[in-house]
Order: sequence, then C-alpha cells, then structure tokens
Amino acid sequence: MNQLGATITGEGIRFAAWSSSARRLWVSLFDDSGTRETERLELKPEGEGVHALFISGLVDATRYGFRADGDYAPERGFWFDPDKLLTDPYAIEIDRPYHYHWRLAAKRNEGADTAPLMPKAIARPLPKPLPSKPPFFQPGGLIYELNVRSFTRLHPDVPEAQRGTVAALAHPAIIEHLKRLGVSAVELMPITASIDERHLPPLGLSNAWGYNPVTFMALDPRLAPGGLVELRDTVAALRNAGIGTILDLVFNHTGESDRLGPTLSLRGLDAQAYYRHLPDGRLANDTGTGNTLACDHPLVREMVLDTLRHFVRFAGVDGFRFDLAPVLGRVDGTFDANAPLLEAIAGDPVLCDRVLIAEPWDIGPNGYQLGNFRSPYLEWNDRYRDDVRRFWRGDAGAIGALATRLAGSSDVFGREGQTVSRSVNFIAAHDGMTLADLVAYEKKHNAANGEQNRDGHNDNLSWNNGVEGETDDAEIGKARFDDQCALLATLFASRGTIMLTAGDEFGRTQQGNNNAYAQDNAITWLDWADRDEALERYTSALSAMRRGFPGLSDTHFLTGEPTDASAIPDVAWLTETGAPLGEAEWSDPGRHRLVMLLGDSGGGRLAVIVNGDRRQCVFTLPARDGFEWRPVIKAQPVDLARPLPGRSVNFMIERRVTKAGAGKGS
Repeated sequence: MNQLGATITGEGIRFAAWSSSARRLWVSLFDDSGTRETERLELKPEGEGVHALFISGLVDATRYGFRADGDYAPERGFWFDPDKLLTDPYAIEIDRPYHYHWRLAAKRNEGADTAPLMPKAIARPLPKPLPSKPPFFQPGGLIYELNVRSFTRLHPDVPEAQRGTVAALAHPAIIEHLKRLGVSAVELMPITASIDERHLPPLGLSNAWGYNPVTFMALDPRLAPGGLVELRDTVAALRNAGIGTILDLVFNHTGESDRLGPTLSLRGLDAQAYYRHLPDGRLANDTGTGNTLACDHPLVREMVLDTLRHFVRFAGVDGFRFDLAPVLGRVDGTFDANAPLLEAIAGDPVLCDRVLIAEPWDIGPNGYQLGNFRSPYLEWNDRYRDDVRRFWRGDAGAIGALATRLAGSSDVFGREGQTVSRSVNFIAAHDGMTLADLVAYEKKHNAANGEQNRDGHNDNLSWNNGVEGETDDAEIGKARFDDQCALLATLFASRGTIMLTAGDEFGRTQQGNNNAYAQDNAITWLDWADRDEALERYTSALSAMRRGFPGLSDTHFLTGEPTDASAIPDVAWLTETGAPLGEAEWSDPGRHRLVMLLGDSGGGRLAVIVNGDRRQCVFTLPARDGFEWRPVIKAQPVDLARPLPGRSVNFMIERRVTKAGAGKGS
C-alpha cells in the first residue's frame, strides 16, 4: 500500500489517507498560526481505499488536517461529517494539545466547523534513521516506571521551563538519581498526544496519565515541546548513562470514546474499519473506555507496526509496554496468543529484538490472560503483586505463594514446560496505591476524583498499621517504614524482571488515592524536597546487592537442583532453624517465616531471610567448612547470634574464609 500521511519531497507534499467507506476526502491547509484555513483540496482515489493528492510548492512545517464525507449513521458505525476536522492518523507532530469541547461530539449539522478547536498536524521530514543498536535493557533488570510530567514537575535542580517534559529526563540530576538506583530502563507512561475524558473538564480536572490517545505517533506538545527530536536526544542521553527507554503505548482504544464521544480522527475517517463493533452495530467496549481498536484489521495492524518502527528507527527506544494487551491479540473478539498482530510485532526485523511487555488483561470476554502470551513478551504479573501484599499484610497460609513468586512464578509462566520466567514483578504501579500508601491506608480515598469515591479498586490488600492515613505517631511511622523496607526487599530478591514505580523508593504518597489519573497536581507530583532519604538509600543498597549477585536477576525458574559442578542447588527453602521446609511447614497457615538459600556459580550462597511474623526470631543458617556468613547491606547489619526483628527481610552472603578474615558488606 502507498505510504499514508504527509510525505515531503523537494517539490511539495503528498497527502494520503485511507478509508474504505468515505465517498469524498479532503486535505485542509492552514496558515502558519494554524487558525485560518487557506485551502481545502479533494484527495483522489488511488485504489484499495487510499485517497491521495500531491501539492507542489508546499514546504516543511505546513499545517493540515483531513475531512471526510459519506453516510452519517452512528448506529451502523458511520460518522462522516465534513465539518469535523480530523487529525491525520500518521501525523508525527501536532501544533497544540487536544482540549475537549462539546462541539467535537456534536451530531452532523448540529455543530459548527471544529477546525478552531482542533490541533493541526505539522508536516515534517523524518530525520535520518538511527543506526540499529541492540536494546540496552535485558530481562531480569530493574524497570523504573514514571510519569514524565509528575516526575520532574517539582524537581529543584531541573530548570523551571524544562520541568515536566521528556527533556528533563536527560538532566544530570535526574540521570544521577537513576544511576544511584541502578535503573536498567525507564518505562515512560504515555507521551503521545491524548485528550481529557469528557467528564473531567466540568470537574476542573484533567487526565494526568495520558492513557486516552487520539493518534499514535505524534507526541503530546505539553510533554515533548521539542517533538521527536526531544525524545531522540533524551533516549540517547539515557543510553549514554547505561539506561534504556521503554515507551508505554495504548493501542486498545482512543479518546474518541463511545457514541457520545468526540470525532477527532479514526472515527471520522472510517469507524467501521478502525473500531470493533458488536453484531447489533454498537461499539465493542473491551477497554472500559467506550471503544476498542480492531487490531485484527489489516490497516490497524499496519498502523501499529508503523508506529513501533517509527519510535525505534527515529528515536532509538529499547522497547514497549502494551496497555490492555489482550486487545492486540483479539481476532473476531476472541484472544489468540498467536494473533497476527502479536506475531508480526515479535517477528518484525526492526522490532524483533526490542523489549516487549504485555499488560495481560482487559475487561472483554475472557480478558484475563496472565501467562498466556508467548515469548518474547514479558507480562505484568498481578499475581505476584497480590500474593506479596497478602503475605506482608499477615494473611494466613501465604508462605507457599510467597516462595512461588520469589522463584519466578513457574505456576504462571512454566505451564508448557518453559524454563524461563517472563514475569515483570511489581508490588505497586501507577494504577493503584503507592508503596507508602499501601501500608498507611486500609481503604481507598478517591473523593478528589469527583466520583464520590466509586472509582478505583475496592480491594487493595493494604493495611494502615493502626491509623488511617497521616499520623504523628512515631511508632506507627517506624512500622510503616519497616513495612516499606520489607516490601522493597522482597521485590529486589525476586527472580525475573522487577519494576519499581517512580517515587516509591522514597515514600511518595497520593493520600490514599488509588486511581489518581485525573490528579495533575500535588497528589501525583513527586515531592523531591520532602522525600524519605533513608528509604531511598536502602532501595539503592538493595539494587546494588541485586546487581552484585547474578542469581537474583537470572530469569530461569528456581528448581532446587544443582546448576553446576559444585552440587549446590540453585535454591533451598529452610525454616528459621536451618532445616528444610517440609510439607507440614508449607501447609501451616500460621507460618510467616522462611529462608530462601540461593546457590551461586562461584560456590557461595545468598540467604534471603524473611521474618513476616511480628515477633523477633533467631535464624540459623547452615554452616560449611571454609565459609562464613557475612552481612550484605551495610545499612542493615545482621548478627545471626541475635534475634532478627519481625516484619523484616535480611540478607547474608556466604564467602570463603581468607587469611585477611571477614570481608566487608557491599
């Protein structure tokens, strides 16, 4: 198929759009301010649904949009209205952000021309493709999820004009923070252009997360005022620091929403083709947002592939996280792990070596697909999140599930004989309570969202340590600090890829809000001035420990079998007395203690000592001639002759005794 979008040549610009059912299409040209339409020229059919026109004399930075006419019958999936200016689905830059207005959703002949309300696409020549380089990130590393705007909005070292932008991530102070944490790759929550849901502006709120896109290649001018070049330069700066970049992309729906939503781009060009419809003509809603992209349609499939290639070729990103990823694998509405789009992404020459991460659920029929994607897709593991939370909340009978999660979740990812975990382990993410709120709030507190606290999950597996929310009680404050340390230590001791959400390393709070998508304010902006530096130092120490003991970041499932000639098993599960955990101990609902003893190819072992009980306890580790146990983390001196505190995770490493005596912790 001929190239879609705006293609600049030395003589002018070729505009092309696709529609299988429009009778007429136009390109509208605008002046340099984007406010006055200077020409409206009809595109010519070229076959296979492509409509195109070459206009000589046009140059770089020409502002434009499309218009389409045909049947207007929303009940049958036709929304054609030439008064609706439409953003080019292949636009790589727009001149202003999207803002919701009721006229964007007006019925045909009931609203005026929407051009004054719409951003204009800017025709740009693509930069020279970057040299192909393998991804910096490898499975088993630390992913750091962040919201570009909230991450640096209050950072004192970042110039004020740069705060909240993609460029701010390249600031030396930010890179130094990421390096201290040992971040392998940053995962940027959506940075493509999005629009507020229609109920937010009347509430004085706006979408702070970006999971409501309009088109897929154009970056949001509020987050990347420098466009694609800003992203490319930031990716390069991070890569020079040893840090990869993963983009969180939304290919499951767009901001055009349900039947009452605005007509902005795909809906006005060919809603029947771009969106999935039910047999009775209604829009399918496998996303909870009112519409679902038809990812099994050849044009949608190619648009997704073109978008991914675009960000690899011209920005150099290392990979992608796919929001509500089962939508990408739905064929005729049913999820198929071998769906054409999923296989095309994994097999594409440009994309096949990228990091690919699936959020393995949507709300459609059979939408929960954890463990059902195929390699090389990694998957967000909410079973890990929930089981770790249950254990540290103190739930009965949680010891076996904790061990399974620490060992890589073979019950989820090893069902067909696989030996490598595809798990992305996380305890908190952007969606839900922060790590600090998890131990300070038993219930959600979402009143600020304007929905009478009805939105967000009700069961957060959280606890408050005696008081709901903020308190000056020092004892409760220490208990919450200790719980955060225990949760973080569990995460960094887990087999497989791990993910930390920005700010959780220093105790960020959202005041109990577990659905803060609409809070572009101090609720989500990271408070760098008042961060918990002790917790931050501990997180950095955990990360250094993980990097220093390769067995922790290995993604192979733990089996209990020797991994080399040393005959040391890759893991042994012990009680506090040093004896192997037997069936009686595994099935004891009151057990909250274990030792995960990890083997090492160097002949030494790492002991992960978990005391989930509230009582302190003396732990005994098995001794070997010529070896001794040493503390791993300086900030956490461990003396095995003394009881270890309750609600804690401790680390000891076994090293050969040398003439110089005991070594120092790392």
